[in-house]
Amino acid sequence: MKPFAYARGTSLEDVVVVLDEACRPLAGGTDLLGLMKADLSAPERLVDVRTLSCLDVITAAENGLHVGAVVTLSRLAKAVDGRADIACLREAIVGTASPQLRHVATIAGNLVQQPRCWYYRNKEVPCWRKGGNRCFAVQGDNTYHTILGRSPCHAVHPSDPAVVLLALDAEVLLVGPDASRRMPLREFYRLPDRASRQDHVLAANELITEIVIPAQPTGTRSVYVKVAERSSWDFALVSAAVVVVMDGDRVRRASIALGGVAPVPWRAEAAEQALAGQALSAGVIDAAAQAATEGARPMSKNGYKIDLVHGAVREALRRLS
Repeated sequence: MKPFAYARGTSLEDVVVVLDEACRPLAGGTDLLGLMKADLSAPERLVDVRTLSCLDVITAAENGLHVGAVVTLSRLAKAVDGRADIACLREAIVGTASPQLRHVATIAGNLVQQPRCWYYRNKEVPCWRKGGNRCFAVQGDNTYHTILGRSPCHAVHPSDPAVVLLALDAEVLLVGPDASRRMPLREFYRLPDRASRQDHVLAANELITEIVIPAQPTGTRSVYVKVAERSSWDFALVSAAVVVVMDGDRVRRASIALGGVAPVPWRAEAAEQALAGQALSAGVIDAAAQAATEGARPMSKNGYKIDLVHGAVREALRRLS
């Protein structure tokens, strides 16, 4: 690991002034320190933001739940326990990593963690995401890679909470040295392309300070289904977060987000449209599940994900019905 300087943040204003490509924020460190030990990241300075109490607050307000950036996953899961409308969030968190990691990993850090692609994580491989000329998964082992989202990078986004927060129409607050900006999570994530090889719009001198989960309408139900090779502490092969607002026995509104299928958490808009105004009958559920993979382009070794998506969405909708 390359030597680095360490400082404790004293105020949000002071921290965002010094952030750049060479100076990175440190919170739980569960991803950043691993990248540094693997020589995949080599910042010159780290600024500890866990000392900023303003980022470690959970507040319930009329417009929703405001979650500070350094709130740990385990603390957030406890805070939303018993909330039927956002039950999917707790389900996603308790299926993330191990209890030990959830006690230190922060919600904002989880949203911007780097992909677990074996080509990206191998420092000897000059993959496209790291500045190379090609994605080695295209002609290589793409068992766990993308089936949706056209991008030169075929690594999937690894976060479970991000999938749920996308389905819940969450927003993020970004603060920089000159201004702050608030945006929906679906605008925060972007497909990597030639203009930017990262999967989000967070600038090097910006910090996520808050995630806002909007108040859900009466009649909201939600569920998260994760399919992994191991039943615990594993990244999703495929996952589905489904949020429905019911009007009697019919779906007034549906939000479906998928994980493990694209470089970013993915909204299955065709599946949402298939549910609108419908009762959750077996036929409607099957139609929505099939629509969830509209536009999918599986690679040579991951066509099985098509069936997994259908099964995950079908299971989620059956649980909700």
